Amino acid sequence: MEFKYDVIVIGAGHAGCEAACASANLGAKTCLITMDMNKIAQMSCNPAVGGIAKGQIVREVDALGGYMGIVTDRTAIQFRMLNRSKGPAMWSPRAQCDRAKFIWTWREILENTPNLHIWQDTVEELLVENGEVTGVTTVWGVTFFAKCVIVTAGTFLNGLMHIGRKMVPGGRTAEPASYHLTESITRHGITVGRMKTGTPVRIDGRSVHFEDMEPQPGENDFHRFSYISEPRALKQLECWTCFTNEEVHEILRTGLPDSPLYNGQIKSIGPRYCPSIETKLFTFPDKEQHQLFLEPEGETTHEMYLNGFSSSLPIDVQIHALKKIPAFRDMVVYRPGYAIEYDFFDPTQLQHTLESKLVKNLFLAGQVNGTTGYEEAAGQGLVAGINAAINCAGGEPFILGRDEAYIGVLIDDLVTKGVDEPYRMFTSRAEYRILLRQDDADMRLTERSYNIGLAKQDRYEKMKSKRESIQHLIGFAQSYAIKANLINDALQQLGTTPLVRGCKLSDLINRPQITLKNIAEFVPAFKNELDKLTDRKEETIEAAEIQMKYQGYIDREKIIADKIHRLESIRIKDKFDYDQLNSLTIEARQKLKRINPVTLAQASRIPGISPSDINVLLVLLGR
Repeated sequence: MEFKYDVIVIGAGHAGCEAACASANLGAKTCLITMDMNKIAQMSCNPAVGGIAKGQIVREVDALGGYMGIVTDRTAIQFRMLNRSKGPAMWSPRAQCDRAKFIWTWREILENTPNLHIWQDTVEELLVENGEVTGVTTVWGVTFFAKCVIVTAGTFLNGLMHIGRKMVPGGRTAEPASYHLTESITRHGITVGRMKTGTPVRIDGRSVHFEDMEPQPGENDFHRFSYISEPRALKQLECWTCFTNEEVHEILRTGLPDSPLYNGQIKSIGPRYCPSIETKLFTFPDKEQHQLFLEPEGETTHEMYLNGFSSSLPIDVQIHALKKIPAFRDMVVYRPGYAIEYDFFDPTQLQHTLESKLVKNLFLAGQVNGTTGYEEAAGQGLVAGINAAINCAGGEPFILGRDEAYIGVLIDDLVTKGVDEPYRMFTSRAEYRILLRQDDADMRLTERSYNIGLAKQDRYEKMKSKRESIQHLIGFAQSYAIKANLINDALQQLGTTPLVRGCKLSDLINRPQITLKNIAEFVPAFKNELDKLTDRKEETIEAAEIQMKYQGYIDREKIIADKIHRLESIRIKDKFDYDQLNSLTIEARQKLKRINPVTLAQASRIPGISPSDINVLLVLLGR
């Protein structure tokens, strides 16, 4: 072997796998270095993909030519579309997966990707010369040389696990932490901090009284994560719900003096939106119960995940408290919940490509940037892998805008605002969420990916065919005339107001009671057009209907996005000595100097930068 590559990816989690595949598929000779080849793409916490806003990210990863959506569809054991009661901008796919099959499906993809090698080892030193990365060395003394290095080390950097007062070094349960790599990165001026996350107890399903729980069935319709996947192949399973009670809470409170979250043992900040059960007791002291979700870990295993009961309390307290829930009165556990602290790096020291501002050709992606979640990691990994390959071969940086993708929102938030707690994506973080729906990620992103060579021809042709079908259906509905006397009986059957005069079919479809499918039953010509659809028929019909019903909102949001683009086109990077701009507030000078925004729009999103500060910069630019 020659240990010389274009790109080295450190860590084979969700960010690392996407980064390695993207880099290799763009032609860069890539090496993925992981501690354990049997834990590739391990779902360290919940064996599920997607969720509110996270599902949109996975659809975007897929549309760009990544693999998370494909792997999820192949290993899904329950699928649900969340937020159905809200508008389509809020619809978010989520799938429970078979944890073991997820790993081996990813490994099969990695091992069959051209230009990609896997090396099992632990990186402990980053090699840098004259401010530019040159490679890495491992604990086994192997030196790898590379043009670019992508760090996707997850929670492994100086990882420390907690259960009660017991502390054990590790990156996750039964796996060692990674040492020395943090120090070899920070010596180049990159700032490090500590964060905390946690995971719940795992339960033996044979010991659960399911008759005391409420089943939560999935959906088995046409929805999938990938735009090119086949229908789900695995057996679809139920999840289950139950609640804690006051007796459970009282036992948990007795363990708080030994909780590392409250006795000073853990000093770092945990995820606000995925709190431990002890944090819930502290934050909501008057709440008498908290909902729990029992979720299967796989198609054939008895191991189950107790969502909502993340904890680092002593083992005996966790078990004693849970046994006061009727469904768990005879509970047997595989392992308790625990918390873990780990190192992360200040993401404001990154460019939008996720390349370090301080060390050329060093990229960071995933939880090392202060995020939480497999999906956020995968999106970052994909962007880092693309840009690392571009740095090796030449070309324009690949950057996604806030109006193009949730991945663009995520990365812009990280590099512009930074993090003071683990970052989790929500639909509310996106100001253009009507443009960033889960149904149209392929329309937004596949062509961009195809143009750089990542999305392949077959994916591109599928997208073009779907777009043409959507446009044809919309055009037909906008031009087809409906006569009142021929449709009014049908409208009454559908629970909507009869027509006084004729109109276009599209006007009827805009009514909330009308869908493309139910109106087609009364308009034979339109039904014929729907029946002509072959590839991804249901998905195409849904996408066309959403576009028709929400076109006014979509157009309005595009106008707002276009206005912001004017500020995005005004580049200010390295144009000012902010220390000398006395017309700005001290806070603005400090933050603008630290982040050195690329455009005026990015500057406007920095916390603490006011509209008057932006106006000062516009005046100084002569705009």
